[in-house]
Amino acid sequence: MALRIAEIAPLTESVPPKLYGGTERVVAYLTEELVSMGHEVTLFASGDSATAARLEAVWPHALRLDPEIRDWVAPHMLLMERVRQHALEFDVLHFHMDYWPASLFARQPVPFMTTLHGRLDLGELGPVYAGLPPMNLISISDAQRAPLPAVPFMATIPHGIPPSLLRPSPIEPAYLAFLGRICPEKRPDRAIRIARAAGLPLRIAAKVDRVDEAYFEREIRPMLGSDTEFIGEINDDAKSAFLSGARALLMPIDWPEPFGLVMIEAMACGTPVIAYDHGSVPEIIEHGLTGFIVGDEAAAVAAIKRIDRLSRKVIRQEFERRFTARRMAEDYLAACQSLVGRRVGRLKLVG
Repeated sequence: MALRIAEIAPLTESVPPKLYGGTERVVAYLTEELVSMGHEVTLFASGDSATAARLEAVWPHALRLDPEIRDWVAPHMLLMERVRQHALEFDVLHFHMDYWPASLFARQPVPFMTTLHGRLDLGELGPVYAGLPPMNLISISDAQRAPLPAVPFMATIPHGIPPSLLRPSPIEPAYLAFLGRICPEKRPDRAIRIARAAGLPLRIAAKVDRVDEAYFEREIRPMLGSDTEFIGEINDDAKSAFLSGARALLMPIDWPEPFGLVMIEAMACGTPVIAYDHGSVPEIIEHGLTGFIVGDEAAAVAAIKRIDRLSRKVIRQEFERRFTARRMAEDYLAACQSLVGRRVGRLKLVG
């Protein structure tokens, strides 16, 4: 049975984002996959989004790329109201908006679920989620939900990307790669030290948010040199070549990573991942098969020396087995069908 599904994305980035953007990228992959599976999907997002679904444009442009926007909360309040106005047109509402929908949408009849995309170990979040009405929460890794043991979750659904989006390219791997965002918790400084200790060049393809510009100028720029190239943000068209040309992707994180999309992007290119043992890493990387999980810089350097033992063909196969957009969409569809079934059951009891 085809379902009428509303996918509600943040307005921070377009869907998909033009450059960096994890949540909106995942929403795009999920939305397109659900449409291809025959479901009637409406995407609530910024007007510069591109989708095969019906687009309900709540704001003309992604907020990050609009210099006129000073209050990012205001457009999101409009987003909540727009969804409420159309709620009865859907079988399921699927939010990607953290705790925003809880109070309003718990007071209307259409079932809804909420995928949490960020870290949940902040002290203020425990009381907030414990005190809000149930939201049929979905985590993107088991590690993500661990800080909230008393809060009920509906499921854990790992991210997935289209198999054709990123592929191994016929490039001889010659450097180490760092991909994503420059910030203290991602530890690009560790990546630079690891690469130098291993005697390999490092290429950094990452965005620098305004909030992290001072950190970049103070801590990272002075570390750059002839063996460390800072590229800046890259889009999906450039990622296959960038990742395929890497001996390994370095992910020396210092925070409880909720998922880490860059890990499965690397796997899609057959590129091994060397990551610190934090957050979701052990759920995504299989040590000794798709990469190495390490605890310090010395262990990372030692892992680089063993990297050629891993099969890039097998890494791609593991990506296809575990982290495709179709697998993700099937998992979400099962959650949607469960919510619809529960509602039908309640209506029959009332009737």
